[in-house]
Amino acid sequence: MRILFAGTELFPHVKVGGLADVLAALPKALRNLGTDTRLLLPGYPSLMREVGPLEPVLALGDLMGGGQARVLLGRSPAGQPLYLLDQPAFFGRGTPYGAAGDLPLRFGALSWAAAHLGRHGDGQGWKPEIVHAHDWPTGLAPAYLALEEGPRPRTVFTIHNLAYQGLFPADLLAPLGLPAASFHPDGLEFYGKLGFLKAGLVYADRLSTVSPTYAREILGPEGLGLAGLLQQRNGELRGILNGVDDEVWNPATDPHLPHPFGPTGLAARAAGKLELQRELGLRVDAEQPLFAIVSRFAAQKGLDLVLDDQAWFAAQNAQLAVLGQGDPELEARFLAAARLHPSRVVARIGFDEGLSHRIYGGADAILVPSRQEPCGLTQLYALRYGALPVVRATGGLADTVVDATPEAIGAGRATGFAFQEARAGGLAGALDRAIAMYRDRRETWTELQRRGMAQDFGWPRAAREYLDLYEELLRSGD
Repeated sequence: MRILFAGTELFPHVKVGGLADVLAALPKALRNLGTDTRLLLPGYPSLMREVGPLEPVLALGDLMGGGQARVLLGRSPAGQPLYLLDQPAFFGRGTPYGAAGDLPLRFGALSWAAAHLGRHGDGQGWKPEIVHAHDWPTGLAPAYLALEEGPRPRTVFTIHNLAYQGLFPADLLAPLGLPAASFHPDGLEFYGKLGFLKAGLVYADRLSTVSPTYAREILGPEGLGLAGLLQQRNGELRGILNGVDDEVWNPATDPHLPHPFGPTGLAARAAGKLELQRELGLRVDAEQPLFAIVSRFAAQKGLDLVLDDQAWFAAQNAQLAVLGQGDPELEARFLAAARLHPSRVVARIGFDEGLSHRIYGGADAILVPSRQEPCGLTQLYALRYGALPVVRATGGLADTVVDATPEAIGAGRATGFAFQEARAGGLAGALDRAIAMYRDRRETWTELQRRGMAQDFGWPRAAREYLDLYEELLRSGD
C-alpha cells in the first residue's frame, strides 16, 4: 500500500508541538507493517540541510504567487522517504507558522502540491493510493482532490487540534485556485471565512482524530462551531490514540538521562532526580516531592490553574519545575512565581529536548491540567519514564491515565491522578491526593510508577488501527 502523509513538522528537524512526533513515528510504524509510506513537508532550511541527497522530481511552476516551486525527493537521517516542497519565498524563512500575511498561500501551496502528488505521482513511478493530510495547514489537499474531476487517491484527514482551524478572508478563494461554487456552508465557508480545517472535514473520505474520547467530545460543546458537521460525518470519524516512539522515549537507553533505568531499576531514577534538582538550581533533597510541567504555554493547557495554586507548593514543602514557552503572559507569570518562591519554583522558558527527557526521568509527577487535550503526549512520556501524571480527565488524558481511586488501586489499574473540573480547586484536590500518597504510601507510589512504565502506548498499535482504516477505505471504493 502506498501512502502519502502531508504535514508541517517532523521531529527532530522542525518541531512546534506533538505533530512533529507523530509525523516522525507513525510513518515509520506503518512502514514496519509493509506499507510504502512517504511524507510531503515544506522545504524548510533545516530539512533542506539535513535531508539528502535531494533529487528534483517535479517542477510545479509558480504556486500561489510564491515563485517557482519544485518537489525534491530524499530521505531523512532516520531513513524515511521525504518529499520537500522547495519554494524559498514561502518556506525559506525556516519557521512553520507565524503572523506573516502569506500564511494561507504558503499552506495552500503545500496542500496543492500534496493533491498534485496524489493525483499524478512523482514522475518517478510512485503514486499514492492514500493521501493522509494532517491538521489545518494541509486541510485544502482533500478539497483540491475532490473538487477536480477524474481519478484520484482516497483521502484521510486527521484533526490533531480542532482549536486551530486556519480561517482566512473569503477573497483568497481565487488566489488559492478554489472554485467560487465551493464557498457555501456545506463547503469551504465558515461564518463568512474560508476554513482550511473545515475543508478537510468536508472533503476527505475519512476523518480521524487522536483519541477516542476527543472524537466523542468534538461532537458536542468541544466542537467549536463544527459539531454539526462532525455529527453528520460521525460514521466516517475514528478516534485513534497517538503513541510513543520507543526508540526516542525509552528510559533504559535514553542518552539524555544521567542514569538510564527500567521498571526494576528505580534507584537509578532516584539518583537522576537528585541530579535534575542540582541542574535546575533547586534544593537537592530526595524527600522533597518534585512536580514538573513540560508544555507549550497556551490557554487550553490550563497552566493558569497551576499558577493560581502556586502557594500550594510552598505550603506543602514541594518543588515545581517548569519548562516551556508560548503565551507571553504565562511566561511572565511563571518567571514571577520563580522569583517569588526561589527555593520552590524554577521556570525555564524555551524548548530544550534534552532537559525535557531529564525532567520526565527525574520528576516525581508531571502536571497536565488541560482544559482541552485531543490526545496529549506529555502524559504518555511521563508514564513511560515513571513520573506519575496529574491530569484533567479530558480527551486523550482520560483515555490514558487511570485515576488512583481506592477502587482502581485495589484492582491494580491506577496509573496517576485525575480531576474533573477545570478550576484551581479541582487541581488542588488531585495534588493533595498525590502528595499524601508520596509521603505516606510510598510502596503504592512505586507500584503506580511500575504499572505506568509497563503500559503499551507504542506506535505499532496505532499503526495497525490506521492500516485497518486505509484498507477499509480502499475496499469501500467511495
